[in-house]
Amino acid sequence: MGETEKIEVRDITRIERIGAHSHIRGLGLDDVLEARAVSQGMVGQKDARRAAGVVVQMVREGKIAGRCILLAGEPSTGKTAIAVGMAQALGTETPFTSMSGSEIYSLEMSKTEALSQALRKSIGVRIKEETEIIEGEVVEIQIERPATGTGQKVGKVTLKTTEMETNYDLGNKIIECFMKEKIQAGDVITIDKASGKVNKLGRSFTRARDYDATGAQTRFVQCPEGELQKRKEVVHTVTLHEIDVINSRTHGFLALFSGDTGEIKQEVRDQINNKVLEWREEGKAEINPGVLFIDEVHMLDIECFSFLNRALESDMAPVVVMATNRGITRIRGTNYRSPHGIPIDLLDRMIIIRTVPYSEKEVKEILKIRCEEEDCIMHPDALTILTRIATDTSLRYAIQLITTANLVCRRRKATEVNTEDVKKVYSLFLDENRSSKILKEYQDDYMFSEINEHEEEVATAGGGGAKRRIDTGDGDAQPMEH
Repeated sequence: MGETEKIEVRDITRIERIGAHSHIRGLGLDDVLEARAVSQGMVGQKDARRAAGVVVQMVREGKIAGRCILLAGEPSTGKTAIAVGMAQALGTETPFTSMSGSEIYSLEMSKTEALSQALRKSIGVRIKEETEIIEGEVVEIQIERPATGTGQKVGKVTLKTTEMETNYDLGNKIIECFMKEKIQAGDVITIDKASGKVNKLGRSFTRARDYDATGAQTRFVQCPEGELQKRKEVVHTVTLHEIDVINSRTHGFLALFSGDTGEIKQEVRDQINNKVLEWREEGKAEINPGVLFIDEVHMLDIECFSFLNRALESDMAPVVVMATNRGITRIRGTNYRSPHGIPIDLLDRMIIIRTVPYSEKEVKEILKIRCEEEDCIMHPDALTILTRIATDTSLRYAIQLITTANLVCRRRKATEVNTEDVKKVYSLFLDENRSSKILKEYQDDYMFSEINEHEEEVATAGGGGAKRRIDTGDGDAQPMEH
């Protein structure tokens, strides 16, 4: 018999993608909302993090809706990082929707509909109901399949609590659920009698020594007490948008010809709002306002800002957090200038949190955290050079060099990134300033050179020149022939 091959099985659930903000675990605040210097992946920005912590506390209370917060600061000052930290601090129970201001122009629906859906995705509804469940530890499970391979499966399961033990016959639907959840002897499970849904709570402590049946992420629980069958209050958390989608679908044969664009009628939303408010009065449901985060908010136009102004007055409005890196600039869709490119009447509604540029020491700490996140061992001298690059160019550019320097280090069969690796990738990949300098130097060799045209326009402006500049409405002035 041949030598058996050892097959390596990778645990898929343990593999995670490393993103730009995957190192952030929260806002890094203590119990009295004071910002720690370095905590939960957050560095510096103490005042901004403290202010964001107050907003998180406000959202958790759930009593205040329709508030608007603006994160304003220069590029690479941690605005999106603070928003991610807020999402992590709120946890999975509170709805958190993130979108970019430019997204609404690429969707196959109106701009206001895209904003409406984003707002309603950020409002959770906790629906309470009592249901009968069977809860116990699986003692034995038997599933018999037909010899022909087709037909109904037959099964039996023995469940026990600390006080009783009972046998149950399993229907075909529950057998499928058992197989899907990979239920085996020693698991503690619940079965919803109404829907037949099977939920695996974990492994029983009595089976803690069954090493073959446990994995790295196995959760151990106590064997349930009392009766097997019991009434339990179950809470389902859904968003208003999910309720909208379910109630707006065209059913039956006409669904083939409806030409659904994804837009939901306002009448449907009004009916759902009334029903949810009715459930709240009866104590069947709770409304849980979450957070809508809009990055690059200066990309929205005057129509979107007017819509948001009205939407924030509604009782069914989440807390809206916006971020921008613009100064005094033109409001998109108008010829008026305003701070951050946002209309003054909407700015009046906002509380503004400012982010400030990082110090050199804070930049070094951020780069160190990113090295740990990307499993990159970097020599202190290399980290010092990378910090200098970050302060001279940008933090984003320096973070990009961590991965590339690590790859160059691996190519030479080394485990630690040194100064030569950083210098090599710095020469291979240009930053914005060096790229702009090269473009200006070799502008004539590139196609569609516009620098000379711009100089010609400036020279001919004012006294009957052949060209004049017109505003196209999107912020870019274009030359126009007379």
